[in-house]
Amino acid sequence: MKSFQKTYSLIFAVCLIAFSAYALLDTFAISRVYAVVEQEQVTETAETVDELQPQLQTLSGKHTGKKKREGQNSGGEISEKKERSDGTSGATIETDAVPAADSGVQITISEYREFGSNIYVADIVVSSASDLKTAFSQNSYGRNVTAATSETAAAVGATLAVNGDNYGSREKGYVIRNGVLYRDTAAKDQEDLVIYADGSFAIINESDVTAQELLEQGAVQVFSFGPGLLENGIVIVDRNDEVDRAMASNPRTAIGILGENHYVLVVSDGRTSESEGLTLYELAEFMERLGVQTAYNLDGGGSSTMVYQGVVINETTSGRSNGERAVTDIIYF
Repeated sequence: MKSFQKTYSLIFAVCLIAFSAYALLDTFAISRVYAVVEQEQVTETAETVDELQPQLQTLSGKHTGKKKREGQNSGGEISEKKERSDGTSGATIETDAVPAADSGVQITISEYREFGSNIYVADIVVSSASDLKTAFSQNSYGRNVTAATSETAAAVGATLAVNGDNYGSREKGYVIRNGVLYRDTAAKDQEDLVIYADGSFAIINESDVTAQELLEQGAVQVFSFGPGLLENGIVIVDRNDEVDRAMASNPRTAIGILGENHYVLVVSDGRTSESEGLTLYELAEFMERLGVQTAYNLDGGGSSTMVYQGVVINETTSGRSNGERAVTDIIYF
């Protein structure tokens, strides 16, 4: 009898371990494609990546192996740092390579040094709200279907891109992209960013409205990471707010709106000796000083990546050999 009980206990333990291992793999590793999305045609940019890389590498120490330098103000170099009217200081890259006359998109990228961290701000002015786009990695909606931000950006011909909300690492949270509802399972007290057809932003709680109702109200994009950082130009996070069990100071990615057809993408370095990283409150406070009206926190940490013309601008900290963490989606222009 005792021998039978031992055998039964051993079989049960093995089954439990196997099930737990499968559950972990299913959650974090096994890819499942639920829908293939028609990819937009890739368009040619004004200059090649090879031509732009020497200009842009001044923004990222990992491209040059040297500290960021200041001085020249032509051909994409960093301009001299100076005090700004908002009380912050930063260095601006001249982004003349953006074909503004043809695409109606004007992009200026600036580097700031705040809170002991390097922060990269892309200021974007568009002629149409439709210029703000999103894309799924590997052209597919699914679970754990991932690619580096730069890879997805190249696939869709993005001039500028950042990582999105990494929806595919979670089972709940609304997913609406380009006017299509992909996931309507609500997460309790989840704050989402809604982008409407006119380009306006709103922060909502999934407990208050269904995904279908948002779609009927004209939602084009819905991101479910969060939390919201600013509403009507006012900080809406507390000093102690944090994402799940994340450390207080982290690499961050955020999106904000300054006015009609005027947006910002913000990425900060973190977890390095040079850049400590930002708390959510510091991120919100920084964007408030930029004049942002509505701001939203996207997936951060090792996911935080900004890509301009095929070049990764920030110092990624994913721990991977290629520097970028694979994510499920991007936001791009």
